Amino acid sequence: MKANNISNMTDYVTKHCGTEPAFNNAYWNEYRPGIYVDVNTNEVLFTSLDKFDSGTGWPSFIKPVDNASIIEKEDDTLGVSRTEVRTNASHLGHVFDDGPNGSLRYCINSAALKFIPYTELNSSGYREYEKLFPYEKALFAGGCFWGVQHLLENVSGVIMTQAGYTGGWKENPTYKEVSSEKTGHAEAVLVAFDPSKISYKELLGYFWRLHDPTQIDRQGPDIGNQYRSGIYYFNEEQNAIARQSEKDFDASHVFPNPAVTEILAAKPFYPAEEYHQDYIDKNPGTYCHALRAK
Repeated sequence: MKANNISNMTDYVTKHCGTEPAFNNAYWNEYRPGIYVDVNTNEVLFTSLDKFDSGTGWPSFIKPVDNASIIEKEDDTLGVSRTEVRTNASHLGHVFDDGPNGSLRYCINSAALKFIPYTELNSSGYREYEKLFPYEKALFAGGCFWGVQHLLENVSGVIMTQAGYTGGWKENPTYKEVSSEKTGHAEAVLVAFDPSKISYKELLGYFWRLHDPTQIDRQGPDIGNQYRSGIYYFNEEQNAIARQSEKDFDASHVFPNPAVTEILAAKPFYPAEEYHQDYIDKNPGTYCHALRAK
């Protein structure tokens, strides 16, 4: 069966042992940290920690996660002996012995996978896999999330960022709902960072510099409780560091008034719509924040 005989590439690949086009699929050049799950069952199969660029145009991994239900079968359909890899629900691809440094190469179709970014592991029900990654998370609100994300994602040691909503009571809110000021949510940015390269305290230094934390429910011309200043901590160590950093900021007298930043335990974070992600990168010339000098 050829791919153009059916409309669904996932069905063609996973149910009919098809192969998607090289260099024209979702994850061959996906570099963000996260996990890859079976598109049909949501079982965790691979992580970005074991992914590498094989030059083939398909996602390649040196090994699956421990206990992944990978089945290997001999495949002679092309007249040569290959080893198919699959689960009970899905054909995935094939495994070869030409991986880096003598390892294997699991050559997998993107259409057989669903990628869950590191920043969404908790909200997607995969919290236990966060411990596989040598990263930590921070969650900040500092006005319009476009500018906050743009400035933080360019900080050395930051692995990835995601714009979204937090602090309110409405599940899975939309931008329109948050803008109504009736959800309790703030526009926020979830940050994944490498603590071996930047500390939480140092990251807070950028937070204080990228907005005016003395303004109540606004940043410049943007007015509303969704634009409030906030630090949302994930553990008591972050709580203590954040509260001391606020004291240090007030003592610096950058502004005549003290910070009104709320410092609270992190509540569920809901990613914003795709068009909000990396908005300033997508729309050069857009401006809403600037980083003050130290």
